[in-house]
This record gives sequence, structure tokens and C-alpha cells, in this order.
Amino acid sequence: MAGDFPTDEMALTHIRVVSDVDRAKRFYVEVLGAELFREYGGTSVVLEFLGNWILLVTGGGPTEDKPTVTLAEPDDPDRVSSAWTIRVPDCRAAYATLRDRGAVFLTEPVDHGVEVRAFLRDPDGHLIELSEAT
Repeated sequence: MAGDFPTDEMALTHIRVVSDVDRAKRFYVEVLGAELFREYGGTSVVLEFLGNWILLVTGGGPTEDKPTVTLAEPDDPDRVSSAWTIRVPDCRAAYATLRDRGAVFLTEPVDHGVEVRAFLRDPDGHLIELSEAT
């Protein structure tokens, strides 16, 4: 008999394929402020960030449970199929804090009238948006 889905015992983990786990871990912990939860043999790191789980993994070929899937970091940071938005109370303040921690932004925050946004990338090119509703 099928059970309920989802349940309170479940959690969602975001997977980011990275070329260098240690470099990515430093970015997510030291720049974004994620908390290290666990590391697995130099090929994966589990982080907690804003109530979410992040799994940083190195790429790899198919496995028996995903026989046609290859995990690979982004090959072109200007072509994006997935990104994160972090809602912040003050985009300019968040921009300044993360810039001071070493984040590199595409531009300074831009005011679009209904929101202020700024975009940055992690070391592998994954896009992250800071967004302040105005």
C-alpha cells in the first residue's frame, strides 16, 4: 500500500556538481555562510543553508541506478538552466557583505522598480540571485 508523499520526515537536497569540492566548500561556507554538515572522501560535501540541504559533488559517469546520466559542472556560465534566488531584506547590504567576503558579481545591484537584484556565480559558474522586493 502506498504511503503519503511528501511527509514531515522528508527533506529536499539541492545538488551542485563542482569541479573542486574544497574550493566550492570554501565559497559556500566562507562567502555565503552555509554550515558544513558532513564530508565524504573528498568527492562530496553536505551543507545546510537557510533551512535547505546542499550537496556539492564532483562529476561522474553513469551508475547502475542512473545508467544513462553523467553529472557534470556547467560548461558555459552564460547558459543557465537552473539558478537560485535568495530573498534578502536589503540587496545592496547583502551585495556589500558578500563582495567583502570575496564574491564576484555580474553587476552592482540593479533597481527594477518592484525589486532590486544582483547576480553572482559560485566558482563553477552556478548562478545565484540576490533579490529584494521593494
